[in-house]
This record gives sequence, C-alpha cells and structure tokens, in this order.
Amino acid sequence: MLQSKTRVFHRSTRAQLPVAVRGDGVYIVDSQGNRYLDACGGAAVSCLGHSHPKVIASIKQQLDRIAFAHTGFFTSEPSEQLADFLIQRSPQGIGHVYFVSGGSEAMETALKMARQYYLESGQPDRQKFIARRQSYHGNTLGALSVSGNQWRRKPFEPLLIDAEHISPCYPYRDKRDTESDRAYGLRVADELDAKITELGAENVLAFIAEPVGGATAGVLVPVPGYFKRIREICDRHGILLILDEVMCGMGRTGTLFACEQDAVRPDIVILAKGLGAGYQPIGATLCSDKIFDVFHKGSGLFQHGHTYMGHASACAAALAVQQAIEEEDLLSNVNLMGAALKKSLYQRFSGHQHIGDIRGRGLFIGIELVADTATKQPLPQQLSIHQVIKRHAMALGLACYPGAGTIDGIRGNHILLAPPYIIEPQHIEEITDKLAKALDAALREVGVIN
Repeated sequence: MLQSKTRVFHRSTRAQLPVAVRGDGVYIVDSQGNRYLDACGGAAVSCLGHSHPKVIASIKQQLDRIAFAHTGFFTSEPSEQLADFLIQRSPQGIGHVYFVSGGSEAMETALKMARQYYLESGQPDRQKFIARRQSYHGNTLGALSVSGNQWRRKPFEPLLIDAEHISPCYPYRDKRDTESDRAYGLRVADELDAKITELGAENVLAFIAEPVGGATAGVLVPVPGYFKRIREICDRHGILLILDEVMCGMGRTGTLFACEQDAVRPDIVILAKGLGAGYQPIGATLCSDKIFDVFHKGSGLFQHGHTYMGHASACAAALAVQQAIEEEDLLSNVNLMGAALKKSLYQRFSGHQHIGDIRGRGLFIGIELVADTATKQPLPQQLSIHQVIKRHAMALGLACYPGAGTIDGIRGNHILLAPPYIIEPQHIEEITDKLAKALDAALREVGVIN
C-alpha cells in the first residue's frame, strides 16, 4: 500500500510513498510485494544492498553487549577497531578519526577542525573557505555555506557563512575545443591560486572539494593532473585541503578512498554513506597527524562534539561493512561491473538525441540529459523531467537518482546511478532496460518525443 495519512514530516509533504518492509540483496520490497532494484543506493549509501547477513549479525551482537556509551566518559571496542582499520588504509599522513552520525556532521567537524587548527597554530586571521560551484557538502548551515548547490542554498543564504567558490572541473561543459584535458585541468585548478591571491593566503583556511563530484552536477570526474595542481597550490599557500568523500568514497569509484586514483593527499577527508552502507547512521572526519599533533600539544581539546559520536552499534556496523568489502573482494566487482554498466549504457543510448554525456568511475555514473546533443542545450526547466523520470522508473521497479540544476543550479538535468557493489550481470541488464523505458516514457509524457 501507499503511505496515506501520516504524522511523519516527509521530504515532500505531498508525496505518497510506498512502504519499504524488507530488503533482499540489491532489491527493496514494499508492503504490496513490489520489488525495486536499488540502482542508486538511496543516495550512494547502500553499497552492500539491504540484507547482508554478516553486517546484520554484527549489529545484533553489539546490541547484546552495549548499544551506546557517551564518549565524554568512555570509548568502545568497535570505534577503536574501526579507527585502526580505516587509518591502516588511509591516504599518506592521515592518522586519526573523529566519528559522527553522517556526512553533514562530518563536514561541520572538518570546518571547525580547520578553524581551531589555525587558532592553535597562532594564525587567527584565517577565516575563509574556498570551495567549488556545483558542489554539495551537506545540509547543515556550515556545510551548506561551503556547498555550491544553488537550489539548496538559496532559501537560507542570509544565514550562511561567507565562503568563496571557484569553477568545478566539468570538462563536458567547460573544456574549450582547443584544449587538452591536461591544459583544461590546469586552467581551472589555477582559479584556486588566483582566488587565494585575491583573498590573501593569510586569511584562507582551506580548499574543499569532492574528488569525484556527486549529485549536484551528476558525477564530475576530474581530468588528469587537476588535483595534483590543487595540492601544489594548497601547499604553496599553506592552506588545508579538505576532500569530501561522503558520496564517492569507501569503494564507490573502485578504490577504497576516491582520492587514491588521483594520487592526491588530503589534510582532512570526510566519509559517510558507504562507510556504514545504511545499516546504521555513521560518518567520519579523518585528519592528518600534523593537525592532530597541534591540538594535542596545544589545548588538548577540540571544542566540538555530538551526542552520538563514536556510537558503538554504528561503529560495529561500519566495521563489518568494510570487512565485507575487503574479504569479498568487492572493489574488483565495483570495477568489473562499473565497466559493464557503462558499456551497457553506451550501447543502449548510443545516438540518443537527449543523452549528452555518460561519465563516471566504478559504480558511480552520471548521465546528463540535453535537448540537443549538438548544442548541449538543456531541456526546459519547467518540464521537471527529473521528477517524471523518477516516477516512471519507480513504476517499473527501479530506483534511480535524477537531479536538476546540473549546469548552474538552475538549468540542466541528469540521472545518477550508484548501485550496490554486489550487483551481477543480470542486474546490469535490468538497470539499463528499465532506465531506457523510464526515460522514453518521461520524454513522451512531457511532449519532447512522440
């Protein structure tokens, strides 16, 4: 049945939602027995699907021991074990983990950590963050301030802190015909150098970026050399590099940390979504030994905290998720099935007049829609094609993640795919087939095709 009368304040007060009652691998089953292939993992969250027995057992075992103890008084075995697991596999220099309950909390933690780091270092004038347009770093006010998602920001702009934004790395839209990928990457990276010079390096705290852009612009993959130049610029000016891997990290792009593929070393990296795979709410802010040591030798106190940070049950779930990814060699499957899914999409949509670009890494794929492939003009905003696609896909038993404002926060549409790491070849076929049917049904409904 569809949820009807409800006291829940849902994302949309007018939505009539099916009631999810059971998980079955990559599928969600509703109260009427309808099955939905979760091809987006909710929002790139459910990387192990919805019924992984080891993860479920680990949560139950932890509940039998102790569910929660406040971190102002105690640590816990799961949090210590998870921290060790992550640090052993982290980028060079990363040495400590601060556990929270989700991505927005992790970004808020990173922002405050960066500010206090410079206070403890005797540089109180540093107060500016620089990020990128068409980015998304969370929905709390600090995280939203550094986000470049205009649709999400606009209603709350009077409440936001003053952050600066430069261009994203978006070759499909912004690379000049005369440029190589490398030349384009260096050009947009050098905008950071210009912005720091404009603001004065002594006033800048950090540059914030998603190694692979997420839902705002539909999976933006950096060109080779882009992040190498970004790191060089940060080092030259003495500012921190904060990488947001909430959506693209923990194996989603084919390596545990997305930044591995660009050989970039962050000072702070934040995680969530695939960290706990949706089995429990958890996020994490990882920092370098250099940052931790300044706190430790200084005040010894990070002036920050959340009630549920380091939650024992959540950490037990996340540890089981990460162990499963490693023990079952799921990163190999991410790369194998990611390549297969992209190939299937290329074949199915080859020559489609309204598919402008198919891009991504691993099982993190964006499909940009256009009115015309030659001009790259977007479909009219008033069609709300993303909502129509989602509705048709759900009717066919497919959950995908369409978005609007792809180009500049207002114009453009895309579809994001981020299926579980456990998908098999038959799921690739099902995703492609149902998505193609949903797309064409949506385009017919709004009158774009006959």
